[in-house]
Formats: sequence, structure tokens, C-alpha cells
Amino acid sequence: MKAIRHFGIVVSDIEKSLKFYRDLLGLKIKVDAIEEGPFIDAISGLKNIKVRTVKMVADEGDTLIELLCYESHKRERRENNELPNIGAPHPAFTVNDIDYEYNKLKENGVKFNCSPQISPDGKAKVTFCYDPDGVPVELVQGL
Repeated sequence: MKAIRHFGIVVSDIEKSLKFYRDLLGLKIKVDAIEEGPFIDAISGLKNIKVRTVKMVADEGDTLIELLCYESHKRERRENNELPNIGAPHPAFTVNDIDYEYNKLKENGVKFNCSPQISPDGKAKVTFCYDPDGVPVELVQGL
């Protein structure tokens, strides 16, 4: 493996997800496109796919978060996306001031497991919140 390219997260409502990832977390959009046709059908293993993909990046680093909103093949979430679930994604973001981010997100109705906690080794302050589809999102501030 050379590098981690991106993490894909399937979302139910792209506008709600953009308000969370772009407006609240501050990620920047690099690509916003509709994908359809033989290529996406082939790699997805499905027919007649139409998906809006929004690739986003943080201020530092080059790993992307890719939001995928299927206009075809809509699915419902089967159960709560809790951390121990098999296959549950959980992107983790490094932040400068976790208390500021926690308060800003909480004021905007974002659900958290707990307030930021100091890790047992004392090297980080960490918390988990949830995006509009219930995907766990980890916030980490190095100490």
C-alpha cells in the first residue's frame, strides 16, 4: 500500500451531510460530481447506478472523505451505526481545539457520546459525535 486515498460514507441526504461535514466540521469540497454509466456500474457490481459523490479534504493532509448519495439504489439504514458494529465507518479528525468544536457542534444539535475525554496516556483529548445519518465521527486533539 502506498497511501490511504479516501474513506467513503454513504449518506441519505447530501445537503444535510454537507451542512455537517462542510459547514460544521470545515472540510473543503474538492470534487462534486454525478457518476453514472458503464464504469461505475462495473466497479459497483450493480446496474444503472447514479450517485452523487462529494470528495472533501481537511486543511492539512490529503486523505479525502467521499460522501456518496445514491440517486438510484436508495437504501435505508438497517440499525444504529454503533462503534462495535461490523463494517461501521468512523472517520477521525484531528482538531486544534476540541472543546471549541464540541461546543459549536453541540449548539447545532449534533449528538455526542460524551464531552471530550483525556486518553489514559494523557496524549490526546477525544470524543465521538454522529453525522446526520448516525455515522460515528471521532474528534481528536493532541496534547
